[in-house]
Amino acid sequence: MARKSRSFRAEGVVLHHSDWGEADRLIRLFTRDQGKLRAIAKGARKIRSRKAGHLEPFTRVSLQLARGRDLFIITQAETVDAYLPLRDDLISVGYASYIIELVDRFTYEEGENIPLYNLLTATLERLTGELDREIVTRYFEIRLLDLAGFRPELQHCVSCERKIEPEDQFFDFASGGVLCPQCGPTTRGARAISMRALKYLRHFQRSNFHEATKARVQKTTQRELENLMHDYLTYLLERRLNSPAFLRRVRSG
Repeated sequence: MARKSRSFRAEGVVLHHSDWGEADRLIRLFTRDQGKLRAIAKGARKIRSRKAGHLEPFTRVSLQLARGRDLFIITQAETVDAYLPLRDDLISVGYASYIIELVDRFTYEEGENIPLYNLLTATLERLTGELDREIVTRYFEIRLLDLAGFRPELQHCVSCERKIEPEDQFFDFASGGVLCPQCGPTTRGARAISMRALKYLRHFQRSNFHEATKARVQKTTQRELENLMHDYLTYLLERRLNSPAFLRRVRSG
């Protein structure tokens, strides 16, 4: 069996960095061909470091990596896309931080996931433009749930299996889907979901992104969808997300 090369190239998005030792940084990346991995950027905290500027969160980078004893070592780093328009607007930073946190929390160091990588980079690119950031984010959440194996059932009651009618319903986190008006009130933990909110979730689930952008979502429905999705994702992760609170602060400021 051929031995793996000690050095290889990888393209990825920086998810997070933290201090490591006296002058290094520990970088968490989601790469196209290797999935999530951790790597050390030696000397990245030094003022003259050439790597530091390429290794900021939600930057798409091309890297040369060497296999260390326990962690990969970043020997070269070059920015592919810094998504600069995001960094000029604090609210856009909030949305990007939320997307990055979801990818980080829903993935492990378990090998490639090219569809998720493509979704991540496409979403960051969409956030840099003039598109509705709420629609971009809700579409990302629905697609992430698909790719993570948590596709919610939105067409039939998850309890009695009756087809969902065009009226207000309930959503059950534990069962991963909608409950009809007969089953919802008797299910502990089920929460109400309006007909309008459910309509948009179904639209995002069955549509490509271009079709999804045709939705015109009222502000009250946007907040309902946001709260529902945040709470459902938190339930699945079994821990609270940090970025939604930051996003709410910057939007209200």
